[in-house]
Amino acid sequence: MTLAELNAMGRAAFVAELRGVFEHSPWVAEQAFAAAPFATVDALHRAMVDAVRAASRDDQLALIRAHPELAGRAMVRKELTADSTSEQSGAGLDRCSAEELARLAGLNARYNAKFGFPFILAVKGYDRNGVIAEFARRVERDYATEFDEALAQIARIARARLSDKLPVRA
Repeated sequence: MTLAELNAMGRAAFVAELRGVFEHSPWVAEQAFAAAPFATVDALHRAMVDAVRAASRDDQLALIRAHPELAGRAMVRKELTADSTSEQSGAGLDRCSAEELARLAGLNARYNAKFGFPFILAVKGYDRNGVIAEFARRVERDYATEFDEALAQIARIARARLSDKLPVRA
């Protein structure tokens, strides 16, 4: 797909095409549509991120909670979206040892108990050890810092997904 093709879409088609960019949150694409047409993929991303920033705290929290745990139950049960499966596999999380899975399960439980939402990390560029180290570091943070970090990580994930969906063509 090209950006021109996306810009030519009506609201329903636009939202359907971009519904997975922000995990299980098509409202982000719905809000961003008002800023169309987009001159660049960066402009589209900015409009989507602006929609998240303008959302209520409850809607932001729902967006964060829409993301699966890293190497969590959904991965083990193969219930992740195609995008999440690809991203987690790219970091090797689908190849964790029993010990690594146990460590991640413990971190997921501790993180969720402390913050009330899943740990979010744009895993591109990380391997299993890097993910675990980042997880262990961030679980020590305060709520406000980690809430903001979760939204920033979601924006990074969305940008990568947009790049996959709308690659720059020469």
